[in-house]
Amino acid sequence: MNQNDLKRLVAQKAIEYVPLNAIIGVGTGSTADLFIDELALIKDNIVGAIASSERTKQRLEGHGIKVFDVNEVESVPVYIDGADEIDPEGNMIKGGGAAHTREKICASIAEQFICIADASKEVKVLGKFPLPVEVVPLARQAVARQLSDLGGQPVWRKNADGSPLITDNGCHILDVHGLNITEPLALEIQLSIIPGVLTVGIFAQNAADIALIATEDGVKVTEY
Repeated sequence: MNQNDLKRLVAQKAIEYVPLNAIIGVGTGSTADLFIDELALIKDNIVGAIASSERTKQRLEGHGIKVFDVNEVESVPVYIDGADEIDPEGNMIKGGGAAHTREKICASIAEQFICIADASKEVKVLGKFPLPVEVVPLARQAVARQLSDLGGQPVWRKNADGSPLITDNGCHILDVHGLNITEPLALEIQLSIIPGVLTVGIFAQNAADIALIATEDGVKVTEY
């Protein structure tokens, strides 16, 4: 199986965790896109969803799934999303799709976070994947200097045409290279209080409760 086959396999497995007659949280990214396509097949069994990005909102609505504003929803039973990296404790790096702020908000009101990924996303220590940090544009250089002082190598994320990537929140992304994140929770807290930082792509306070990992031998289920 190629990587896309593995992503589809785990997306199909995640449907087993979707409760009936509920509003669920849906993440952003290529694996989440495939999950949305599978969700469309059982859309009459759910009330609707909250979306972690405009991209996800459009895909859900394109399938005829009702999308609720997060402010309308007190909690959701599950939030299902992918990851750029996941460690043995369920801590993750997310934000490769520039949606980690809204992803973290959705995860914060979920009773259960289910991470869906292929085996290539499993790591012993977070940090090989550059850590996305969403920043207020005014603070981009100031934040970059502080990240450099901590040993990271921040790179301002650009679009393919060289223009600055602008998130759904009107912010910029600094991708921080060269980190070896042995204490995810401590670093998440430390970086989150830097003035101008909107959200850090470490998910330790909102770590996965269950990981569904697609392998050549099927989907591995890990509960944390």
